[in-house]
Amino acid sequence: MRSADLRSVTGATAHDGGTRAAALRWVALTLLLLVCLGGCAGLPPGADFAKTKSTALATPAMQTELGRRFGQAAHAHNELSGFRLVPSGFEGYLMRVQMLDAAQKTVDMQYYIFKADDSGKLVLEAILRAADRGVRVRLLVDDVDNTGQDAQIEALDAHPNIEMRLFNPLRYRGNLKLLRGLELLFNAPRLDYRMHNKQLVIDNTAALVGGRNIGDEYFQRDPEAQQGDFETFAAGPVVQALSKSFDEFWASVPAIPAEALFSKRSDPQALDQLRVTLREHKQEQRADGSDFVKRAASGEPWRGIVEGRTALSWAKASVEYDSPEKKEVDAGRRYGRLMSQVLADAVAATRSELNMISAYFVPGEEGMHQIAEARERGVKVRVLTNSLAANNEPLAHAGYLHYRKQLLRDGVDLYEVRAKPGSPHGTAQPLWISSYGNYSLHTKLFVFDRDRIFVSSMNYDQRSLHLNTELGLMIESPELADQGLRFIDALAQPLNAYHVTEQKRPGTDAARIVWHTEEDGQPADYDTEPAKSEWQRLKIHLLALLPLDSEL
Repeated sequence: MRSADLRSVTGATAHDGGTRAAALRWVALTLLLLVCLGGCAGLPPGADFAKTKSTALATPAMQTELGRRFGQAAHAHNELSGFRLVPSGFEGYLMRVQMLDAAQKTVDMQYYIFKADDSGKLVLEAILRAADRGVRVRLLVDDVDNTGQDAQIEALDAHPNIEMRLFNPLRYRGNLKLLRGLELLFNAPRLDYRMHNKQLVIDNTAALVGGRNIGDEYFQRDPEAQQGDFETFAAGPVVQALSKSFDEFWASVPAIPAEALFSKRSDPQALDQLRVTLREHKQEQRADGSDFVKRAASGEPWRGIVEGRTALSWAKASVEYDSPEKKEVDAGRRYGRLMSQVLADAVAATRSELNMISAYFVPGEEGMHQIAEARERGVKVRVLTNSLAANNEPLAHAGYLHYRKQLLRDGVDLYEVRAKPGSPHGTAQPLWISSYGNYSLHTKLFVFDRDRIFVSSMNYDQRSLHLNTELGLMIESPELADQGLRFIDALAQPLNAYHVTEQKRPGTDAARIVWHTEEDGQPADYDTEPAKSEWQRLKIHLLALLPLDSEL
């Protein structure tokens, strides 16, 4: 922290001795806190807390109606698994609530972000409904973006059928962002390691997997922040492998029971109050005519899937995920699973065509080498990522700048998604919300040779490759690959994205980058990077000077 920043926090001036003394006391307390935090860089708080052992439902086909139905369907399709792509945020919300309502025995949820906004409250209300009818709920959430939610976590954890665990939690449990930021900064060796996995599994029978968190922007209902994302519904044998991955994380050292982090026992009265609050919120949403409440009550699209009216694509698939101890595995200090190797092998095996959507694209030397080798083999490579105007992570875009020119020179077909898409085809959101111009790509989708599709939580950046744990499904299905390619084609059209190329300047050998798009029905070219403001452009180029690629 710069001294000017410290003065702004403390209010100290050189002419005010009393305030200066207060500032010194503040600094002393801060340093004391940092010393304490620095000494806790090993295991997370509560790591020695005795955990209740639990695993996924052992025999879903014998214990639940859903297990019987999907088990019979898988058997009829030679024990393959059934899939349905979910590119729409609205449908992603409906599927979650309806799956929670359909659960008979167990619910397992694993998320990086679980917000307590309008959508999050509706999902929480569905979780409580499930728990109230006797369903066992296990909820594992990363703790890095958890400011101000401890009271809600305590209340949920008071339910006898709900158990919450936080992945690699902070020691400070208050709501002051400054202190949370200081802990993150000074305890980076531990706290830089996050769980980015996203999945919902009911009855060890049906699952929703991909890149979508829980929150208004991920369900495309927030005009101020629209996160276009992608996931897939899965049923059949592959779900048991997903449950195995959940069990592994649930039992891991960084997954800390919520009760280990609080000084007092969870209060049942707090749970009762939360239940009332969530019920009143739902009634308010219904009174406002919210489609989120009305459409969820209709039972579709879930009912169509269960009853067989909505066709699934049946295919062979594998569950790919990082070990909970990824940091140790990546450093070579222990054996385990690495998604980065799975992705590297898939790129190396690509014969003719590689299509990649990654919200944050910071490939590093290893990624650039993989792409260059693919191009040398004659593989066509197409990449879609966020434009500067659309990117909600300035540092990620600053890191991407280091590789853009070389990607173009390697012959990569490069597209950057616009902040204000002109067509719902590809964005999977209504035009009314697109008109606000706050769209940001959050999708992570890879299609290999038009016969395999990889739907996951994993970006093609250094954070996903080395710092976060990730989860995804590699599905061997030309049918789903074709659907994924049609989604990519729609997103890459000029109304929704800039086609980025490098061109020679007239009369010189110097090259310039050009952004091709469409405005008012006419082709439009820009030789200055599209941005929301000059300040945004300047800020990104200043950030690009920082040597932070390994963190991005």
